[in-house]
Parts: sequence; C-alpha cells; structure tokens
Amino acid sequence: MPAGIIGRGTWYDKAASELIARERRLGRSLGLIRTESGLGASGFPHIGSLGDALRNYAMALGVQVQGYTSELIAFSDDKDGLRKVPAGLPKDLEKWLGYPVSDIPDLFGTHDSFGAHMTSLLLEALDTCGAEYTFKSGTKVYEEGVLNDEILTLMENADRVGEIIREELGQEKFIDTLPYFPVCEGCGRIYTTNAYRYVSDEHKVLYRCEGMEVKGRWLEGCGHEGEMDVLAGRGKLAWKVEFAARWKALDIRFEAYGKDIADSVRVNDRICREILGYEPPMHIQYEMFLDRGGKKISKSAGNVFTPQVWFRYGSPRSLNLLIFKRFVGAKSGSVEDIPTHMDELDDLEDIYFRKVKVRDAKERAKLSGLYEYCWMLKPPEIPSVHIPYNLMINLAKVAPKGSEVKFIREKLRDYGYLEQGERGLEDRIQYALNWVRDFGEPSEKMITLTSQEAEAVEALLKALQVADCEDEYQSAVFNVAREEGMRPGRLFQILYQILLGKAQGPRFGPLVVAMGKENVVRNLEKALSDL
Repeated sequence: MPAGIIGRGTWYDKAASELIARERRLGRSLGLIRTESGLGASGFPHIGSLGDALRNYAMALGVQVQGYTSELIAFSDDKDGLRKVPAGLPKDLEKWLGYPVSDIPDLFGTHDSFGAHMTSLLLEALDTCGAEYTFKSGTKVYEEGVLNDEILTLMENADRVGEIIREELGQEKFIDTLPYFPVCEGCGRIYTTNAYRYVSDEHKVLYRCEGMEVKGRWLEGCGHEGEMDVLAGRGKLAWKVEFAARWKALDIRFEAYGKDIADSVRVNDRICREILGYEPPMHIQYEMFLDRGGKKISKSAGNVFTPQVWFRYGSPRSLNLLIFKRFVGAKSGSVEDIPTHMDELDDLEDIYFRKVKVRDAKERAKLSGLYEYCWMLKPPEIPSVHIPYNLMINLAKVAPKGSEVKFIREKLRDYGYLEQGERGLEDRIQYALNWVRDFGEPSEKMITLTSQEAEAVEALLKALQVADCEDEYQSAVFNVAREEGMRPGRLFQILYQILLGKAQGPRFGPLVVAMGKENVVRNLEKALSDL
C-alpha cells in the first residue's frame, strides 16, 4: 500500500484509525472494540434500517483492518411499544397499540411474536449482505438483568436526569416522571404507564396506567395503579436514557446515528458521562434514506423499500455499495437505483482486479478498498461476468417464452461477454427476468444531449426505419455521424448510454437485432422526447 494511505484507503479506515486513537487517549482497553446498531422491531425493516447496521459493521471491519478485534452488537428494540399500525398490515393490529412488540402475536404465524418476526427480516438481510454480528434482544437483555446496575444508578439520580433532559431539550416531562416505563399489570401496555415515585431500598417504582399519545391521538390507559421492581425485566428505560445504559453495560465504543435521533443521542451522551460515569462512544451522524420524492423512508409512512426487494433485482454487494460509498450524505432508495449500482460494482471490480488503470494511487486504493468493503473484506479470487444491466433487461424482454435462459446465454456468448467466464451469470439472468416480469421496461437513464447530438439521434432513427439487417444498422451509425459532422465514437457512446446506461457495449448492429428494432426505436424516441 502506498505511503500515506490508511488501511484500505477508504473513509471507514480513516474513521476507524480515529476511533482507535480516541480509545488510546481515554486509556480504555483495546482488547475488544464494540460497535452497536439498534434494530427497530415495530415494522418491516427498510434499507435505511439495514444501512444503519451496515455502517456500524463497516466501522467494526475498519478496526479489524487496523489489527484489532472488533464486534458489532445488533440490538433489537423489541421491548418497544407499538405506536402505529405499519402500512401494509391489517387495521386489526390497532388493538395491540401500546403493547411491547415482543408481546404481540406474530400475524404471519412463523415466529414467537410480531417483534421477533420483524427483527428476523433485518437479521436475514444482514446475513445476506455478509455481515457478522452478535445479536441482543432488548426483551431478553432486560429479563437477564444486563442493564440492572445502570437502571439502579439512573433511578437513584432521576432528578438530575430530568434536569439534563430539560436543559438539553426544554422538555419538562421527566421532571415529574421517572425515565422508566413498567409494563402495566392491568392491561399489558407499555408507555401508557407513568412511574411517579421510586422506592430506593426496594428498587421498585410506583406507577399509574394513564395513557399515551399515539401519532397525534390519545390512547387511554386502563387506570391500573401498581408497583414494579425495576430489576424484574417487566419494563424498560425511556429512550432519553436507554442508549446511555446500553453503551456502558455493553462497553460500546462506536455508534453512528441518523439525524432524526440527534437530540436523543446528545442527551444520552451527557447522561452517560455525568450520571453513569462512562465516556460515550464515538459518533458520526448520517443523513436519512429518502425515496424518489425526497421523503424519508419510513415503516409507518408506507414508502418502505425493503432489502428483500433489492435482492430480487440486484446482488447483496450492490446494495452494500449503495450504503457504503457515501457515509454522511443523503441517499435515495428505490428500485431505479439497482441497475446503476450493479454496473458501478462491475466498474469497481475492474479497478480491484487491475483491468482498469487508475493513475492516482490514493484514488485507486480508495476505490479498490470500497470494493473490498462491499464484499465485507472477503472479495472473490476471480471477477464475475460483467454485462450492462439494461442489456440484460432488454435481452430478457425479447427472449422467447419458456427458453429465456438459453436465449440470453446464446446472445451473450455471441457478443463475447462470456469469454472470460460465467461466474455470477445465473444470478444476473434471474435479476433481469424478475425485473421484466415485474416492471416490463428497462430502467430509465437520464442523458443530456446537445442540439447537434439530438439531431444525429433523430437522423439515425430515420435511417433505422429503412435498414433491415445488422450490417445496415451498424453502417447507419457511421453514415449519420459523417453527415452530422460528429465523431462516430461519440455517437456510439450516446446510443449505448440511451440503450444500456453505459458508454460502451457490444457491436451496435447485433445489439439492434437482439433487442428488436422496434424496442431500440422506442428507447431512442423516448430519449428525444425527454429533452
């Protein structure tokens, strides 16, 4: 590795180096460096949920590159109460509002609870993406007493906790209410309970089930009054203090977070430091995943884009690329991103295997390192077959029904794409077939044309109308380029960008035959109409 490059040369390596230096300054043991991610369990996990976990795992990998042992703690928040029926689930679920998700029956009948089912989907995605982690169920953590010391300290210093929350957020709630929610013994709900007094020598709270606000409306409590041992595992800490308790009890050294919980992290940092006597983990804040309309992807908003959807049309490594290539900035998440990231991963693979030269050593290291992180530092020994995603879609679209795989293989062999092997080909064919079955059309590629380029495409359209074989299709490009005063290479680039989403492709004449002239004409006409 060239001088001045840390680890694999990526942002994660630099951040991991800073984390290790911070831990040294704090005088803490470097024997095991833990990162953490909280896994929401109240609805279908989306790619933003996965992104949080994978970012924190990438930091753990970065620590390993530095030569230290690390571990990702995947902490399921399955003790949380259900606040809203997630979009796509039956309204009948409303009867369980306010109940811990680990106490709600699984609607699908495959897991012990609703919360366990939702958590399993995220763990499945983590496994598919190649992450390694230690799983912690919030429900079991409370039942097993993992947070007991922290709970007692927080209860005994509840007045100071309330003051810190007020100072940081201007909220008065925890001045009179303890930062602990028992599960009501009367109705079984959590968050509807108000723990108003702590009996220190018996480590129990007195509470009333008064009610809770649920997404703008009031959910009435059952009115039960009771007491609860805070060490019994039948309740949970409020968000404003639970992060801090977890950080200390589990010895967490790093946790990235989305800007939507920045206030909670700030409060927990102070509580961790001032009340629990533990220096909070290093943090990095990232932007939230947005849908194509610019709205935050949310379980309850109905615009959930799940990892499982991505895996239907693209590889797990391409999803890792979406998440890893830019840590901090906002990202969009939709199926339209899949073709771009499949092709971009191929480009990175070419750099990693030195098929494409990058002159700047730091840039080459960064791009090769990013590729390695997409493979969780376990890259393949040989590259995969590289085929533009849109070409695969177009071949899948025109393939004869019942012999799609054979047709696509034959065409790719004719184009010379299979000369270097077929690793990954079956998956790519299946992704393309799934895309065509579900969407029918290739993904749209935005391309900006100059007036001269647009005129050349329009002239080519006219030439294609009268051409009727691959040699004539090929010749038409050279003829039009000469007539329009344009380099043929530039016109070919434009055509491949429109049809394949890449600047290169197979010979144009055979490509028109494979795609079907009518499909090529339609795509070129659409590119002109979008100007």
